[in-house]
Amino acid sequence: MPQHLTEILNYPVLIAAIFICSIGGTFQYGFSVSVMTSPSQFIKELVNKSCVERYDRILMDWEVSLIWSFTVSIFCIGGLLGSLVASSISSRFGRKRCLLVNNFWAILGAILMISSRTANSFEMIVVGRFLYGINAGVGLSAQAMYLTESSPKNLRAMVGVTIATALAIGKFCGQLLGIRELLGTEKSWPWLLGFNGFTALFQFCTLPLLPESPRFLLLERGDLQASENAFRKLWGKKDYSKEVVEMLEEKAALQSIRSCSVLELIQNRTVRWQLLTIVIVFFALQFSGINAVYFYSFDVFRAAGIQEHRLAYAALGTGLCELTTSIGCFMIIESMGRKDLMFRGYIGMAASLGLLSVTVYFQKTVWWLPYCSMVLVFFFIFFFSSGPGDILTQSFKSAGYTVGCTVNWISLFVLGSLFPILVENLGNFCFLIFLAVCLICGFHVRFNVPETKARTALEVSAEFDRMHAKDKTSQKKNSSKICEIKAQETKL
Repeated sequence: MPQHLTEILNYPVLIAAIFICSIGGTFQYGFSVSVMTSPSQFIKELVNKSCVERYDRILMDWEVSLIWSFTVSIFCIGGLLGSLVASSISSRFGRKRCLLVNNFWAILGAILMISSRTANSFEMIVVGRFLYGINAGVGLSAQAMYLTESSPKNLRAMVGVTIATALAIGKFCGQLLGIRELLGTEKSWPWLLGFNGFTALFQFCTLPLLPESPRFLLLERGDLQASENAFRKLWGKKDYSKEVVEMLEEKAALQSIRSCSVLELIQNRTVRWQLLTIVIVFFALQFSGINAVYFYSFDVFRAAGIQEHRLAYAALGTGLCELTTSIGCFMIIESMGRKDLMFRGYIGMAASLGLLSVTVYFQKTVWWLPYCSMVLVFFFIFFFSSGPGDILTQSFKSAGYTVGCTVNWISLFVLGSLFPILVENLGNFCFLIFLAVCLICGFHVRFNVPETKARTALEVSAEFDRMHAKDKTSQKKNSSKICEIKAQETKL
């Protein structure tokens, strides 16, 4: 068993915290992304039924598709709103309390979902999806902050992988519960959409058993005693004195650092390549096509030629593929640099999409080509890899996080709204758009982004300057700047 896996077993309370926080965090996000596929036909029937009974009017197919796309995509608007307020709420009230109160959004959304068919109101599903989005936006940020701040430094990479794994489990559970043998039936689909409420209720009942984030208690509240008590509850008898000393030193250092606004980040020419990288990577994160596969996996596999009665099981395979890959992700990232992982991942995704376009185009000529298309979708998901590392210095991190979240959620909304139209108009060639995005992002990472593994944010920033310096003199200055940074860190 790998050393880091053995190490984390010595922190049973931390393992419990990972499970409890994930249930109300990235699990909810992943579940909401994939769960709408199975009951799509039932929801469209509800839309038509509602309009007939209220307005005595049967909607045209394009009108139903428009309402359906908006219902799926409104989740992203809620996610954007939640992510923008998550940082200030968690800083003011604490990570634990933020997660605790956040459950009410999911519970309220679940009540609307479960009641929608009885009330003959598709609008209740729209509002429920919006509330789920707020829950996901807040939970995603608060979960990451709580777990990384509560973990030993040598296990934070491992804990970061569990956040992605919880998201993959959520996607898989949304697809698994959506098959017709479970909740994907005409009678049970409202309970499928309301499942998030039950996981939120579980977190609401168990989260009070955990302490607040030790880092928040010390750096935000200035309560050393409470921070030490939280460390004892989370780490047991493990020595936490070094962590406390490092946090106290950080607190003293941060007092002289002013956080810059988003406008200052945009106007500052010294970090323009970092900002451009954030925008490109987060845009490509959505327009690579990965979430289109989950939002509209039936449409994707239908376009790939998979038979109708096998669509649910093919879609289930995508969730299982990502879950399996995410579990092994930590082994890969320890032996490879983040830059190499991103570059190879995007090029692999582009190659998969290119071959997928070919197999889909010729799918009717050979009986087994649709199954090749399905395998290529699985390869596409396998190559889907992690986002950027730390590329901004401390003063710009808050603004960079805001820009990244905004681009991420807006791109996801646009993708969710446009994908059905792309499939309808482009047919077999809809995957070529995602191929182009993957290639652009992959080559941008290859030629314009430095390696971030084992480097501080200051070193990465200096390397950005060196890579994009206009003359050799400035390159020499930046090279000496990196040496100075390393010398200062050695002294510390």
